[in-house]
Amino acid sequence: MRPHRTRIRTRTRTHPRPGSRARVPRPRGRALASLAAGLAAVALLAGGAHATDTGTTTAAALPQHALVGYLHTSFANGSGYTRLADVPDDWDVIQLAFGEPTSTTSGDIRFALCPATECPGVETEAEFKAAVAAKQAAGKKVLLSIGGQNGQVRLTTAAARDTFVSSVGAIIDRYGLDGVDIDFEGHSLSLDKGDTDFRNPTTPVVVHLISALKSLKARYGQDFTLTMAPETFFVQLGHQFYGSGPWGGQDPRAGAYLPVIHALRDDLTLLHVQDYNSGPIMGLDGQYHTMGTADFHIAMTDMLLAGFPVAGDANNVFPALKPSQVAIGLPASTYAGNGHTPPAEVNKALDCLHKGTGCGTYEPHGTWPDMRGLMTWSINWDRFGGWEFAKNFDSYYAR
Repeated sequence: MRPHRTRIRTRTRTHPRPGSRARVPRPRGRALASLAAGLAAVALLAGGAHATDTGTTTAAALPQHALVGYLHTSFANGSGYTRLADVPDDWDVIQLAFGEPTSTTSGDIRFALCPATECPGVETEAEFKAAVAAKQAAGKKVLLSIGGQNGQVRLTTAAARDTFVSSVGAIIDRYGLDGVDIDFEGHSLSLDKGDTDFRNPTTPVVVHLISALKSLKARYGQDFTLTMAPETFFVQLGHQFYGSGPWGGQDPRAGAYLPVIHALRDDLTLLHVQDYNSGPIMGLDGQYHTMGTADFHIAMTDMLLAGFPVAGDANNVFPALKPSQVAIGLPASTYAGNGHTPPAEVNKALDCLHKGTGCGTYEPHGTWPDMRGLMTWSINWDRFGGWEFAKNFDSYYAR
């Protein structure tokens, strides 16, 4: 998600997503928010991320409404370096950006703290591990985010799949992390010609990724936290176009996350699609919606919570996710990515999705008070912007 760019068949995007290393101005600090309300919410939902839903999965505990943010851990940019210990308690899920492969098809994921030459004041490994433990003791989840704009990952072989599992597991064990975030961008996921059923994928990079994530879940058990941060191109665009299409002329990446999400829906803690760096996307109303407005977030989120026909086929519907599995992904500021949404518009979207009020021209197919919350690229950029994103989240949910 560093400056990401969204790819939409005939439309372009140039967004920094959770993975963007866009370079810009310098940061500022802010006082820590109170932990009490967050801990109370954690206790309330101690049954797991799906505690308010019916289902078979008990995922890692999260507050009813969670704030998710990416932390530039392995690199620096204009937003400035932020030590993990200095991340305010507002943040419930901290995505460490990024774990990246040694080569696109190796499956060998590596992660290291930012070099001191690039990030003056970077913590030692011992300090970092202590910060991970302290965040967890405060009820937070700390995850390894894999991929980002620069970290293309294609598990083309069973050997690459197995290397992915072992290398990611080694990083989780070394730092004591809670799980992983899959932020595959670019050409990491695409569908082979003839792979037309999201329920039964045949493309090796898709099949091997699903298998790898299931292996990690089995290894670490029910408390393993799994999140995903795809772009709209790989999810909601699948409503119109899926893979290369019946005649082979479409972008094979269109909707390519759908089989991964579907296969792992019982293991998935959170899906926070990047509602930025995106071209216009058609909603369930048959109209195109443009990023940066409440309307866009309502339409894109409604598709996830109501389900949608894939490639326009009413007999091939991607089923709705549970509200507790869905958060909205947003850039923290105008510097962080294309499609920044002002706080007032963010709150309009939340009012509509949670309460059914102030929905504007798009009427969603229900209300979802248990929709999980918001994700942002990034914690660093929010710090740079005076914590506007986190403050607005806390104010809206009165934490």
